[in-house]
Amino acid sequence: MKIKSILGHLYVQVLIGVALGVLIGSLWPNLGSALQPIGDGFVKLVKFMIAPIVFCTIVGGITSLTDTKKVGPTLVRSLGLFYVLTALALAFGLAAVMLFQPGAGLHINPAHLDSSVAAKYTGQLPSSNPVDFILSIIPSSFVGAFANGEVLPVLVIALLCGFGFSKLGAPGQQALSVVSSFNKLLFVIFGYIMKVAPLGAFGAMAFTVGKYGAHSIGNLGMLILAFYAACIAFVAVGLGILAKLTGFSLWRILRYFKDEFLIVLATSSSEPVLPRLLTKLERLGCDRSVVGLVVPTGYSFNLTGTAIYLTLASMFIAQACDIHLGWDQILLMLGMMLLTSKGAAGVTGSGFVALVATLTVMPTLPVAGVALIVGIDRFMSEARALTSTVCNIVSCVAVAKWQGALNLEKLRTELQAGYKPTERDTIPLADPVLAH
Repeated sequence: MKIKSILGHLYVQVLIGVALGVLIGSLWPNLGSALQPIGDGFVKLVKFMIAPIVFCTIVGGITSLTDTKKVGPTLVRSLGLFYVLTALALAFGLAAVMLFQPGAGLHINPAHLDSSVAAKYTGQLPSSNPVDFILSIIPSSFVGAFANGEVLPVLVIALLCGFGFSKLGAPGQQALSVVSSFNKLLFVIFGYIMKVAPLGAFGAMAFTVGKYGAHSIGNLGMLILAFYAACIAFVAVGLGILAKLTGFSLWRILRYFKDEFLIVLATSSSEPVLPRLLTKLERLGCDRSVVGLVVPTGYSFNLTGTAIYLTLASMFIAQACDIHLGWDQILLMLGMMLLTSKGAAGVTGSGFVALVATLTVMPTLPVAGVALIVGIDRFMSEARALTSTVCNIVSCVAVAKWQGALNLEKLRTELQAGYKPTERDTIPLADPVLAH
């Protein structure tokens, strides 16, 4: 009976899926590589739900405010914190690459690099022009933003609809009840989808190990080591200080969200856990209005894992090709990364696209240098997504505290007791119907 109870936990099921994936990928690499559609299918299954969930959550958050004037300060504080944390992440990445020197001694001639590797990613590059970036946030059509799964345009639509519902009075409440019911439906469906998360983790890990294997790391192991060290240091020091200032234990937060972290680690994507983050952050005592604004925005503006990766990968290419960068060039590159890191979504491979975008606007570094790390990029994508997920959780709690929208007593009680799943966890805990 005890074994059955243990196996009922999602994180245990995900761990079993990961272990089986590693085993299959190691013993039968061809079979492991062929299992890629399982992992990709799970992520794709989740992705189609992200846009409507973001819409319903933000609309519900805004309409739950007694004073809609609080939306502006919440977003401003969130974006300010996101950029500070991104700059800090870039600094940690730079410190790690300077300390470990992973590219030193390779003496690679840039002319001998395969430029075709970078070429196939150039069509996915986000615009480096700030004006183009701002214009891309504006949806081309109401339905098109949802059809394309574009989070930022959906966020704009949700903000406008939220304010509109608040001004409509009784007709607005009727429409809002439809949105609320649809939101419940989405979370119930997502609860069904999460039952196959262990299968998605199995397919993703089997593909990674079967396709690349330990031999593909080779001399690039130091780069992976430096990257993971930078991510751990950023979480432990940077986010640890922020958590302490906010009044909670970072370690207990990590333990509370262990299920979600394992899913992110296995799938190399932060998107599958978005709905669960929204629900559990509300359960921790964060006001629904803050959670609904901060977390979805953080998925596009708070990608600290990608920021660390961009610094390490770019400096690694410079070291490997014996290209000396002055501090003025390094600072210029870091400034550009503040923009390119924001153009990366929370899915597998987006960090590599952001790297190509960074090198494209840095004439000193060869874009073809990405060929040096394409074979091990997959081994770093897990840490990118995991670091960004932890950062979004801590940021949300911090902003809620600053906005006076955090129940500190409830937060401490929940963290001390640890997460215990209930039947209500498939729907938003802050729903008025369930508040009793």
